[in-house]
Amino acid sequence: MADTPILLREQQYHQIKAVLARLRMDSSAKVVFLVDKDGQEIASQGEVGNLDTTSLASLAAGNVAATGGMAQLIGEKEFPTLSHEGEKESIHISVIGRLLLVIVFDDRSSLGLVKLRSKQVSHQLATMFEEIAAGDFDDDSPFAGITDEDIDSLFS
Repeated sequence: MADTPILLREQQYHQIKAVLARLRMDSSAKVVFLVDKDGQEIASQGEVGNLDTTSLASLAAGNVAATGGMAQLIGEKEFPTLSHEGEKESIHISVIGRLLLVIVFDDRSSLGLVKLRSKQVSHQLATMFEEIAAGDFDDDSPFAGITDEDIDSLFS
C-alpha cells in the first residue's frame, strides 16, 4: 500500500511516543497505537500487558482495508474513522493518510471523548509525518555524508 518505508530517527520516535502518551492520558484510554496501513506497528503507549500488538496492528490495517472497499462500493473514498464497541472494551481507529491511530479504551472513557482527542492529535501527527517524509533531518548524523557509491565500494 505505502510506496516508501517510514524511516524514523530516535528523536522523532520519542516525539511520537510523547504525543501518543499525551493522547492516552487525555482520552483515558488503555492503550494507543500508531500503525501504518500495511499493518506494521510504529509506536504504542499504554497497558499493553499480554496483548498481541503485532496481531492487533495487522488486523486493524485489514479492517481499514476491508471497510475501504465497502466505502468505494457506495461512492466514498474511505471511512476516516472506525469504531467497534464491545461489552467491556472498545476500539477506535482514525485514518491519517497512510497511518492508523488505534485507541483501545474501556468504561473509564467514552467514544465521544476518544473521537475528540484523536481528531485533535491526528492533525499533529499528520504534520509530523509530512516533515519526516520530506526528509527534514539534521545533518549531524554519522550517515549524512554516505552515498550509494560509498556503499557499493565497500562490497566491490
